[in-house]
Amino acid sequence: MRHAPRFVSSFLPLPAPAQPAASLTLADFDYALPAELIAQAPAPRRSASRLLHLDAAGALHDRSFADLAGLLRPGDLLVFNDTRVIKARLHGRKASGGKVEVLVERILDPMQALAHVRASKPSAPGTVLHLAEAFDATVLGRQDDLYLLQFPAPVLDLLQAYGQTPLPPYIEHVPDALDEDRYQTVYSREPGAVAAPTAGLHFDDAMLARLQEAGVSRAFVTLHVGAGTFQPVRVQNLAEHVMHAEWYTVPQETVDAVARAQAAGGRVIAVGTTSVRALESAGAPLRACQGDTRLFITPGYRWQVVDALLTNFHLPQSTLLMLVSALAGVERIRRAYAHAVAKRYRFFSYGDAMFIEPPQP
Repeated sequence: MRHAPRFVSSFLPLPAPAQPAASLTLADFDYALPAELIAQAPAPRRSASRLLHLDAAGALHDRSFADLAGLLRPGDLLVFNDTRVIKARLHGRKASGGKVEVLVERILDPMQALAHVRASKPSAPGTVLHLAEAFDATVLGRQDDLYLLQFPAPVLDLLQAYGQTPLPPYIEHVPDALDEDRYQTVYSREPGAVAAPTAGLHFDDAMLARLQEAGVSRAFVTLHVGAGTFQPVRVQNLAEHVMHAEWYTVPQETVDAVARAQAAGGRVIAVGTTSVRALESAGAPLRACQGDTRLFITPGYRWQVVDALLTNFHLPQSTLLMLVSALAGVERIRRAYAHAVAKRYRFFSYGDAMFIEPPQP
């Protein structure tokens, strides 16, 4: 780990969200997905997934993830999100005996966290939650939809000892030892995410070494993915959607790496939509920074830093599907997703990957 985990408050200034194209509505980002195409487990090996390549001319190519090195050029820069998924889910009960489920969303300081709390009734301040049959946490209050909890010991230590890997809601099995390994990138080092930056799950050490030998550089940002990444958009008018906030860091060494790649004519390729949101939040011009972002990227967005994107397939009507449509074009993404369904690609967190090269002007 480069440095100790950063504990932050949720009251930092937020970059202004980008405004979506006025003519687009939620229905423009829907598609039909057979349930059996939602991957319930990872591929046998990290780099064994399929890769759908959408090139700059709009052509689609069915490839394997191992082909990625041949699609990149010497001088290109891959930007990874090095966040680490914490064991954020805890089960327990109230003093009344009612069952409760806690999903830690954000650690504010060593002993306090904001969390989603699922119970039959709202939890009032002072409510004691007995968690994992091991310790008590106390409800201090509310911040919007989240509860402020006081823990009896460092939150990260308790989660590591008693928590459960927070698999996405569409993965139906109880997390096991395989998930603890595979729902984590091989380069993760900054604990704080409650969902994995899933485009990075395809990389293993051998692939990273191969890319380095091919002259492809790499740099890192940190964006602690929140549970809000799975929240559906509930308004037809996209301009009314309130984007969830996520903490991000863009270090100076990444700013310098981007500058070197751009000066040499290389592309800045984001590994995952979370890397996109970190880079674009810090862009125009790119600068070292940290804070919260609510950046909402939809078609019509003017790109500042990112030239291409490696990503997984995203949920219908999701903000992430809107983001990739902003990069590639709405019609191209519709066609690509229809192709992926027809060719029976595996979807979502444990699914296959897509390499998107945007249309050239």
